[in-house]
Amino acid sequence: MFLVQLIPGAISEMVASVTETGCLTLADRYGLMAAVLDDSLDEEYRHSINRLLRSVIKGRVKIVNELSAIY
Repeated sequence: MFLVQLIPGAISEMVASVTETGCLTLADRYGLMAAVLDDSLDEEYRHSINRLLRSVIKGRVKIVNELSAIY
């Protein structure tokens, strides 16, 4: 079994980055995976993740295969 640990403050940074760039990168997707697997994630972060995923579904955020959105 793998131990997946979320970096403190990663969700806030990810939401800020995606809001600025409009892109969800490969690194962001791995961060989301770690967050979803974290049973101790508080409700505020869960709501942030849900808002982010709804933005992807509605087409407001584009999924890209780059590791980083900073060029």
